[in-house]
Amino acid sequence: MTDTAPLIQDVSDTALWVASYRAKESKRKDSLFKDPLAEILIGDRGKKIAEDMNRISKNSEWTVVMRTVAIDAYIQKLIAEGVDTILNLGAGLDTRPYRMKLPATLKWVEVDYPHIIAHKNKLLKNEKTTCQLSRISLDLADDEKRKSFLQEISAGSKKIAVLTEGVVVYLTEAQVANLASDLNSSPSFAYWIVEYMNPSIYPYLQNAVRTAKMKNAPFQFFPPDWIGFFKQHGWVPKEITYHGELGLMLGRPMPLPSRAFLFKLFAPKAMLERTRKATGFLLLQKNSDLAL
Repeated sequence: MTDTAPLIQDVSDTALWVASYRAKESKRKDSLFKDPLAEILIGDRGKKIAEDMNRISKNSEWTVVMRTVAIDAYIQKLIAEGVDTILNLGAGLDTRPYRMKLPATLKWVEVDYPHIIAHKNKLLKNEKTTCQLSRISLDLADDEKRKSFLQEISAGSKKIAVLTEGVVVYLTEAQVANLASDLNSSPSFAYWIVEYMNPSIYPYLQNAVRTAKMKNAPFQFFPPDWIGFFKQHGWVPKEITYHGELGLMLGRPMPLPSRAFLFKLFAPKAMLERTRKATGFLLLQKNSDLAL
């Protein structure tokens, strides 16, 4: 690999990138969560990837922190509503079964590529979980194996919440549609936690510099209507947490360059509100009358 080659060599490297931000947040005196195992999992490579990506965006770190808080809250809420299984598809280096206070009876299933599963099993083998954790090696792009696996999981649970954190953005619309269809195949799959992006930010995600750094793990999911896409495939919002609004509530507003001061000072209120609602996370449910 030359000096000019992107540090992110495949989608799995994005797990190191994200976990680096969780490790950094955990060291803050005013941290919004503690994830001590993230530091163990990322190694030097994860730190280098995060440092490199920070050169093009300070927003990524803030977004990871906001989404972590949002998803943690969704999970606690769903458990209170009777969810007995969390299915984390494309789990990456997530450590929620270790760091969150979860019911001992809760089943938590992580699915990812074999090398990611092996990495976590090796480094976390002596750590204790707060729930019943199992890990499955599986390429989610393999349609037949994915369908078979989902059928097996659904048969062993009454109420499942599916988590795809930082996953669908790397899939095509056809792949996300197929996943939505698979999850619709069983009543056990009750909820789906997935990111939200307003199409207005697509140009930023597709700019030349970012595209070059992410060429080995490109974003591919750019539906013209994000929420409409999921509605079309049988999933409607039960709740939306916008990163910008959450950041203001937590005293961690969206980081903006110094030149953005004038924008904040003179921009119309409606434009500022759209900026706060540009990204977030959705809690989806099937056939709900609670669509937002």
